[in-house]
Amino acid sequence: MTYKTIRFGVAGEVATITLDRPEVMNGLNRQMRLDVTHAVRHAPEAARVLVLTGAGRGFCSGQDLADRGGAAEIDLGRTLRDEYEPMLRAIYDCPIPTIAAVNGPAAGAGANLALAADVVIAARSAVFIQAFARIGLIPDAGGTYWLPRQIGFARAMGAALFAEPISASEAEACGMIWEAVPDDAFAATVQTRAAQLAAGPTFAYRLIKQALRASFANDLDRQLALEAELQGEAGRSRDFREGVLAFLEKRPARYEGR
Repeated sequence: MTYKTIRFGVAGEVATITLDRPEVMNGLNRQMRLDVTHAVRHAPEAARVLVLTGAGRGFCSGQDLADRGGAAEIDLGRTLRDEYEPMLRAIYDCPIPTIAAVNGPAAGAGANLALAADVVIAARSAVFIQAFARIGLIPDAGGTYWLPRQIGFARAMGAALFAEPISASEAEACGMIWEAVPDDAFAATVQTRAAQLAAGPTFAYRLIKQALRASFANDLDRQLALEAELQGEAGRSRDFREGVLAFLEKRPARYEGR
């Protein structure tokens, strides 16, 4: 499958989407949003894990301000509803684990695109910037949703108002991302993490995602009820039976994702 603005490939059980407009630091234009949405929706047909990364020296610089004649010519509200929302929902709702491999700067909507993934692994040289206020906008692409939940209200407000770069190490320390790794170990770390998830019980991973995300809206009673419901599903899965058998037989489990 070929695309105009991204590269999509599958190796083993791992699908990789590479944003591929390095000449503009992988800035998001309409075509790229369509390409990413389509590729994310089809990745579970071919793989058990999805990695999203960028070509060149950056992950994603956010909205391409030159797209369709310049930012002033774009209906930003409609663009968010019609183009960004489907892309973000595709990532957020993806039934397989998603990893954002942030290889360089992630700014504006590019930062929040990364935060839509289940796990963010960043090279130490990467930075995250909520750059919106610099041009008179508010954080979008899910930024006002992800940030308060990940780093708390005070830090989210400061990140939005001051629009200052947050280093990968700072992002790891404050809980914005899962892991910051040295640049020379970045590619190998992403590969190892993706392979680990691809070999794991992906049926349970889907239920884990569902349970954790529901917890923000649930009180304790509803969350306990949901845990019981989802654990019942997990307990009826082939993966659970295989996991128990492998434990008893003292061998690695061979999960199928069902």
